[in-house]
Amino acid sequence: MSELLVIIQIAGRRCALSAHDVKSVIEIGAITPVPRTPDFIAGITALRSQSLTVIDCRRALGFEAGAGQTDHRAVVVASGGHAYALMVDAIEDITTATAAPGQVPGGFGAEWSRVATGMIETMTGPALLIDLAALIAGPEHARSEIEAAV
Repeated sequence: MSELLVIIQIAGRRCALSAHDVKSVIEIGAITPVPRTPDFIAGITALRSQSLTVIDCRRALGFEAGAGQTDHRAVVVASGGHAYALMVDAIEDITTATAAPGQVPGGFGAEWSRVATGMIETMTGPALLIDLAALIAGPEHARSEIEAAV
């Protein structure tokens, strides 16, 4: 297996996104809050003439915001026809997978079980392979709030 992966850190964990899903990495500029959105949506920002919904990945998993965020960059992804800027703690590297994803070992918690599709070995060490759509959907309680508002 030689899938190209972007390695990031969220809430102290090494995570991997398929490089196919990553459009770019940007310096995050001004973020404009959007009223009545769940707390994991930090707001919107602009990339050239395109607006991006900014997702705080820590909050999307159900953790406290920003405690370990040291990177002022964001990973730009597209999902379901929409563009997102993912705020993460750090963007480490681009690497390749050295094996197919395996099962996620126990002890990571329900937050990670919801968004991780497996544990993957890479050239730079193991990482949780992230389901982009599940991460963008946010925590369980936020999804039920959104559905109730619609």
